[in-house]
Amino acid sequence: MKKLALAAILGSSFCLGVFAEDISGYVSDAHCGAKHSSVSEANTKCINSCLKSGEPVLVSEGKVLKFDADSKDKAIAHAGESVKIDGTVTGDTVKINSIDSAK
Repeated sequence: MKKLALAAILGSSFCLGVFAEDISGYVSDAHCGAKHSSVSEANTKCINSCLKSGEPVLVSEGKVLKFDADSKDKAIAHAGESVKIDGTVTGDTVKINSIDSAK
């Protein structure tokens, strides 16, 4: 009985990460990461240059998060922008359901 209760608790804790959440941050690139965390012409130019051979990342609350494979193109479209994302975070990876510029 104790094993069943433990399994139920552990199983439900994994479900918590499945719910969509609102995430805000700044779309940068993996090379520069948090070095670029605010909107400016210089930052956007650097990020777009680095993205030619790199990966997009989200800088959110001082953390640098990767995007899953299906979300990378959506993120690149917002390179150098502050964004609001409806999605999920699993570990250090963001899956985008929708992404919009934050105003």
